[in-house]
Parts: sequence; C-alpha cells; structure tokens
Amino acid sequence: MPGTHLYHGHSDNVFAVAWSPDGQYIASGSRDTTVRLWHAATGTCEYIYRGHSYSLLSVAWSPDGRRVASGDTGGTVRVWDALSGEEIVVYRGHRRFVRSVAWSPDGGSIVSGGDFGDSTVQVWDATTGQVRYIHDGQYRNFAARWSPDGSRIAAANFDGTVHVWEAISGHDILIYDWHAGPVYTVAWSPDGKSIVSGGQHATVTVWDAATGNALCFYDGHHGSVKAVGWSPGGVNIASGGDDATVQVWNGMTGELVTMYKGHTRWVRSLDWSPDGEFIASASDKDVHVWRVK
Repeated sequence: MPGTHLYHGHSDNVFAVAWSPDGQYIASGSRDTTVRLWHAATGTCEYIYRGHSYSLLSVAWSPDGRRVASGDTGGTVRVWDALSGEEIVVYRGHRRFVRSVAWSPDGGSIVSGGDFGDSTVQVWDATTGQVRYIHDGQYRNFAARWSPDGSRIAAANFDGTVHVWEAISGHDILIYDWHAGPVYTVAWSPDGKSIVSGGQHATVTVWDAATGNALCFYDGHHGSVKAVGWSPGGVNIASGGDDATVQVWNGMTGELVTMYKGHTRWVRSLDWSPDGEFIASASDKDVHVWRVK
C-alpha cells in the first residue's frame, strides 16, 4: 500500500475507524448510519452494514476478527458477523449516545460508554447481550478501553477524569484528574503499564497506569485532542484533534516524529494497522490512510 489513500463512500461525516486484527480490513462508522468495511490495501468497500437508525460514533473489531461492534447516538450497540453482515446481537442498555465500544481481549465481553443523557459505562456479554455490571461513577463517557491483559478498564470522561477499575468487579483502582477539562480519548500501552489520554486541553499526557504519575507530556496540537493510539511496538503514539492534523510522537520523550495534514475538519478517530506501518483516521466523509514515515 504505497503513499496516502482516501477511501470514499460514506455520504456524511465518519466518526469512527478501526483496523481488523489481521490488517486486511478497515471498519468505519458514519453519521450516514452505516458501517463500511474497506479492503485496506485497495480502498474498495467490500461490505456495508445497515441496521442502525442513528449516527454511528464507534466501531470495534473482536480479537479474532470475526465480529464488528458498532454504537450509535440512539443508545444501541449492534454486533455483526464481519463477513456476512448478519446481526448477531443487539444491545439496548444505554439510553442515548454510545460514544465508545471495545472488546475484551478474550472476545467474550464488550464495554460500551454512554455520553450525553446516559453517563454510564456498561460491561456485557458479547454473545447474549446480557449485562454484567454498570459503572456509573463518571459524567459523560467518551472512551472506555480494556487493558491488554483484560484485568482493567480505563474510561475517559467529560468531567475531566480518567477512571481505572477492575474489569471483573467494576471497583475503582484509581481516578486520574490531571486534565483541566473534558477528556475525550484514552489508550493503553501494549504492555499495559502506561496510559495516554487527551482532551479539551491541547496537552496529551502519558501516565503510569498503576500510580497515576505523569511520565510524559506532548504539546504539539493546537486545540482539543479527540483521538489517540499507541503503535503496536509501544514506542510511538498517534494523536488527532481539532487542528485537523494527525501527529506521531515518541511516547517516552514527547518528540514529534511526523505530522499528517489533509483532513478538512477535526480528526474524530484513528487506528494503527497491526504491523505499525499505517494509520487510518477520519473526520470528514472520507477515511484517510497514511503511511508512517
């Protein structure tokens, strides 16, 4: 896949992108209420999932690459068979605005976060849709992510906090409250020892997942940071936001590695390819795929 690609097909803004575990496909969710699966190498739209009635805010692949979960502003999460597009389960535990969905590393559970009008993070069975527990200690969740070993969940919230809790019990381990305003995005390092978070304040922070101590700051953005993601190798971090750029920087030093410009609006979502050679990002009607320099 040489150079940089634009994948066209959605009729409205794309709010979510996610790379399949085998690197073959990219899933995207849009305000046009569809989920699209793109062949990563060619940009061909292979599948379109129709079933949502509201704008899509989140998409995520199961660890085995066989299923895709997607959440919408109406409070519904749908789980699809990745290649047939058949609905496997529909989860309606949220009242409104499912801002984030993420699979547990073993593929058995999904965590979903409710934004405006909901404010709960819910963990439920990915096959049956049966709720396991509801975490309601935060105000307006924007992102909830499992740790790589599946033992913890981190959730970024509008109230300026990141909650980290035990994935099985839902009991809080720590609450990180360094951010001066809403926290829009969070990601675990591949080794599970660090967390990166970003929000309304343009500074992105890397901090110790066990203690909450800050390890590194990045100040390259001019505006709110809406998306972050750790490279598969655990060295670099990609971030995107209101300044319409995707920036790649060293997660230990905060040194800028490269910057991508091409979006016409703020970047809402990004994801690394499993081999770490590309980044998919979204903001307008297109999915952008960048080769990492």
